[in-house]
Amino acid sequence: MRPISYENWYNDDKVYDACGLIGVMDVTGERFSGHDIVKGIVNMTERGNGLGSGFAAYGCYPEHADCYALHVMYTESESRPQVEALINESFILVHDEEVPHNPTPGLHHPPLIWRYFVRVDESDPNRDPQDESEYVVSKVMAVNTAGLGAYIYGSGKDVGVFKGVGHPEQIAEFFGIPEYDAYIWTAHNRFPTNTPGWWGGAHPFALLDWTVVHNGEVSSYGTNRRYLEMQGYHCTMHTDTEVMAYAADLLMRRHNLPVEVAAKVMAPPLWVEIERMPAQEGQLCRTLRQVYSSLLVNGPFTIIVARQGEMIGLTDRIRLRPLTAATQGNRLYLASEEAPIRLISPQLSRVWTPVGGEPVIGRLGMSLDREDASPQSRTAQPRQAHALAPVG
Repeated sequence: MRPISYENWYNDDKVYDACGLIGVMDVTGERFSGHDIVKGIVNMTERGNGLGSGFAAYGCYPEHADCYALHVMYTESESRPQVEALINESFILVHDEEVPHNPTPGLHHPPLIWRYFVRVDESDPNRDPQDESEYVVSKVMAVNTAGLGAYIYGSGKDVGVFKGVGHPEQIAEFFGIPEYDAYIWTAHNRFPTNTPGWWGGAHPFALLDWTVVHNGEVSSYGTNRRYLEMQGYHCTMHTDTEVMAYAADLLMRRHNLPVEVAAKVMAPPLWVEIERMPAQEGQLCRTLRQVYSSLLVNGPFTIIVARQGEMIGLTDRIRLRPLTAATQGNRLYLASEEAPIRLISPQLSRVWTPVGGEPVIGRLGMSLDREDASPQSRTAQPRQAHALAPVG
């Protein structure tokens, strides 16, 4: 296999405070155009350098909502017949097509990108009858490690992932993002620091219906990666953020941990804080740090994690990367800055700065009008945050 072609035509040095994130969720499940998410992320163009941008959309494939949407990026287009043979051996193919795109000035060397809508054959003896997700994950990893110059970078049901090397407005134009409708949108504008700019390395990173966009630096990448590879995950996208998507899948799907507990694994309280906690809470945090020590995400970060029916914002414990949350009507907003939120929705019901290490959680069916639904953080004083919670 020929080496992946990385893009870095700006020859940039590190910039530690960059990358832009935004997420918008309608908690009633009403789908809306990608126009607003494009407007928001383009407002933060200065947080990137043209070496990566992308979008995730939930509910954007209603005609194939019960199928896994495998998004495949071919860095070696001649490998397509082999990959399609593997897909046909492993799944029931319902429909496939090249991902629609538009000629876009300034984009360099876009790869061939195809999507396959598939179902798992229930009669397949290799399938775990209790959890077909494990079967899908195994097939994704098999393709991505086969050395074919092809990568399945999206594999969720009714989830679209659209990303590449370019500024946000270029990637949005290339994929026609405003033409899609979804009830959760997340977007990213990348400024690579430790890892190269290439189409597969743009955000979001995805596995099953998990998607992650990230601002920061995972300095624990080696430790996190080794732990995840012992659990059957393989990092092939050459970007540190990939471990976040796999960690979310492991903790919250495989191990069935609540979001609030998983957040204490990835962004654990400081030991001095744990010592001051009530006995039961302190014991939980100590146990998590012992059991999942290799999944602690060291380094500054803000992430927006999404899955079907849920959008989560989380920062490192000392907030070395920014996050703003807001609500208006049935919409929850998360972003690196308040400005893009205001651009989309000038009148907001509430705006707040989440407490470091405490997740902001939006779920389908919740109420955004409750006064106790969000922390009204006005100072930097440490205190317990309250995640947005479902009605009732």
